[in-house]
Amino acid sequence: MTTFKTLGQFIIEKQADFPYAKGELSRLLRDIGIAAKVVNREVNKAGLVDILGDAGQINVQGEGQKKLDVYADEQFIRALQSGGECCVVASEEHELPVDIDSELSRNAKYIVCIDPLDGSSNIDVNVSVGTIFSIYRRDSLGGRPTLKDILQKGDKQVAAGYIVYGSSTMLVYTTGKGVNGFTLDPSIGEFCLSHPEIRVPAMGQIYSVNEGNYSKFSDGVKKYIKYCQENDAPSQRPYTSRYIGSLVADIHRNLLLGGIFIYPATRTHPNGKLRLMYECNPIAFIIEQAGGRATDGCMRILDIEPGSLHQRSACFMGSTGMVAAIEHFLDAERNSVRG
Repeated sequence: MTTFKTLGQFIIEKQADFPYAKGELSRLLRDIGIAAKVVNREVNKAGLVDILGDAGQINVQGEGQKKLDVYADEQFIRALQSGGECCVVASEEHELPVDIDSELSRNAKYIVCIDPLDGSSNIDVNVSVGTIFSIYRRDSLGGRPTLKDILQKGDKQVAAGYIVYGSSTMLVYTTGKGVNGFTLDPSIGEFCLSHPEIRVPAMGQIYSVNEGNYSKFSDGVKKYIKYCQENDAPSQRPYTSRYIGSLVADIHRNLLLGGIFIYPATRTHPNGKLRLMYECNPIAFIIEQAGGRATDGCMRILDIEPGSLHQRSACFMGSTGMVAAIEHFLDAERNSVRG
């Protein structure tokens, strides 16, 4: 008889890892898992109902919102409101934090930062999309949470994860005790443990970058890409270029197979393009917990002090050996400028 462990069972088993908590974090993770199932249902039938295409709105990033973006945002916020363990939600889709001021959540300890639907530009062409979330404990005591409660460094995260809606739907998360992956079994409607104790290989053969922006990259990044393309059998180069355009999908592949994900600063986005709070911090936490490395090119992403809710950052994440190599090229570029 085949045995399996559901996400709910796994969370309860691991609750002892958090002696300061009384089940709140477990319930919060459960609430996110429930919302993920609802969003997954709509993603799977997106071609059959009127949720493809634009919603006719522009989000705080100046980007057109897709209908499914709006739906996913609503579902996750609704689940967090109903669960009572979250006092405020910071969503990529909202300019300001969404305060959860209800009797149920008045004394809630946790803050959630979320990108409800990463890679939504791929929705209309049936390419994998995802959700990214990050959880912090609030610092303030009593009263409503403040912006300072949200703007914590990435190394203060108590949990982070992503859901990838692909050929199968997977939820991958960490609470700082390693990384585990769960695949949704549609026959029973449960996420089941399928990828225990995920470890990213120290080296890989995949580099993921939007080479359409090559002319806008710095010299250090350009030289690293050329390095990836060189024929060098001892180091297993040339590497393979794989870029989907959904952060979750690219990271998920490289996490399992080994590789590096690159989203550098460019001339048009000198501070980088990905959002620190919603994308870089949670993914960096996962990558590090799986044994990888995550940097903005100068410093560890989890050490960056956030200054604003929608702050952007460059990022280089993945296998330690590959991230170390690009850091060498970036260091050489900075030294040549100084010299």
